[in-house]
Amino acid sequence: MKFSINKNEFLNALGIAGKGIASRSTIPILSGVYIKTLGTSLELKGTDSERAIRCTVSALIDEDGECVVPERLLYDIVKSFPDAAITMEVDETQALISCDKTSFTLKVFDPADFPAFPDIDVNTKASISFKAFSQAVKRVAKVASKDQGRPALTGVLITTIPDGMRLVATDSYRLAMDDIPCENPTEGFEALVSGSFMQEVASLPEKEESIEICLSANHVVFTYGSIVFINRRIEARFPNYQQLLTDSYTTRTEFDTAGILAAVRRVGLMSSLSAPIKFDIESSTATALLSTVSQDMGSAEESLSCGVEGENIEIALNHQYVVDGLSSIPTDKVFLETRTSMMPGIFRAQDPERFLYLLMPVRI
Repeated sequence: MKFSINKNEFLNALGIAGKGIASRSTIPILSGVYIKTLGTSLELKGTDSERAIRCTVSALIDEDGECVVPERLLYDIVKSFPDAAITMEVDETQALISCDKTSFTLKVFDPADFPAFPDIDVNTKASISFKAFSQAVKRVAKVASKDQGRPALTGVLITTIPDGMRLVATDSYRLAMDDIPCENPTEGFEALVSGSFMQEVASLPEKEESIEICLSANHVVFTYGSIVFINRRIEARFPNYQQLLTDSYTTRTEFDTAGILAAVRRVGLMSSLSAPIKFDIESSTATALLSTVSQDMGSAEESLSCGVEGENIEIALNHQYVVDGLSSIPTDKVFLETRTSMMPGIFRAQDPERFLYLLMPVRI
C-alpha cells in the first residue's frame, strides 16, 4: 500500500475518524485507525465497539491496500509535519510516513482483526440543514448530564414536531430546548442519543449540505456528505419535560442579551454554589437588581434597565447555569419568564428563534 496526500486534508480526516476511537481501550487494535484505498480516495474508520465513524479523503494512490495504524500517534506525526505532501508506504509489519526531509516508521496492526463497520438496517429517516442542526446541538447538548448512573439524562432527545425537529436535554437542574424549522418533517421520529456523541457530530466543518439522521431499533446513523457516524441509542425513558414548560407567566422581563450576560458575569465573580445570583425585578421602575452575597468574601449588585410585563418578583438562580444559558441565546434580546420564586424560570430567545433555557430556582 502506498499513497500521497495533502497534509491538512489527511489531518482533518484523521481527526474525524479519531472521534470514534476510545482514548483508553483494553483491545489494542481499537486504538488504531483503519485506512483503505478506494480508487482515488482513502477510506478511514474508527471505532470503540459502541460507536463507529467512517470518512473518505482524496489521495494519490500508487498501490492499493489496507492497514491499521495507531491513530493518536499518527495524528500527532502528521500534525508535526510542514505544509507539504505526505507519503505513506505500508507493508505487513510497518508503515513508513514521510514528508519533506522527515520520516517515521510505525508498527501496524493486522487489518483483518479490525471490527467490521456496522451494517445498520434503518427504518426511519429525517434530513435537516447541517448548519441549523449543528447550532442547535451546541446550544442544547452541553446541558446533558455527565452522570452515567442516570443514562436518560446523558442524552439529547431528538424528535420531530409538526413544523420541524426538536432537540431537548436536561440534567434535572436545567433544561435546554431548540426547535429547528424544516419542511415535511418525518412523523414519529424520536431517539435519545448520547450528548457527547452529538457534540462530536456538531463539531464537523460546516458546509451548505443537509445531514441525514437514520434510526434502527438500537442505533442512530448520521450521514453528512461522505462522513458516517453510528452510535447506539440510549435505551432509557427521557423525562416528561413538557410538564415543566408553560406559556403562562406572572412576569415577563425583556433584557438586552449582551448586557445581562455581562452583568451576570460581573456579579458572579462574588458568587458560588452557596451564593446564587438573585434577580429582583421591579415593574414600576422597569429595573432588575442582580445581587449576590458571600459570607466569606462580601457582596455585589448591579442594576439593569429592562422591560417588565406583570408583577414584581424575586428569584435566585445558579450563576454558572445562567451564564451557560445566556451564552447560547442567539438573539439580541432575551426574555425571562417567571411565575413564583420557587417555580422554574425560563429564558427565551427573541422570535423567530425558538430556543429556550429553563432553570430550577435556588431557595433564597
